[in-house]
Amino acid sequence: MSDRSLRGMRLGSQSMESEAGVEPAPRQRVEYRTPDGEQVFVTFASEAEIPSVWVSKSGKEAVIVNGEKPENPNEKHQRTHWDMLMERRTTEELEEILEQRIQFYREQHAI
Repeated sequence: MSDRSLRGMRLGSQSMESEAGVEPAPRQRVEYRTPDGEQVFVTFASEAEIPSVWVSKSGKEAVIVNGEKPENPNEKHQRTHWDMLMERRTTEELEEILEQRIQFYREQHAI
């Protein structure tokens, strides 16, 4: 009896919905080029903000062809541990902490 109720339908493998009357969102196709001439085409939504640099599948940075070019696409400043430390402490504070730690270690080894 249970075989009859499921006969003729593949459950979960096909959708009963059709694509009739469905309109895709407006899009724009943007061209990028790597320094060695490789072309990269990327499709964005029409209201999307277009980046001036795109990384291609080969891992190379490609620059937009028709649009604003970045001043220096390879210049990415990453904050180091030292930069983050200097945002929280001054040089004088760091020197004071260093002196305290040196004194602490000297006392530990003197015992």
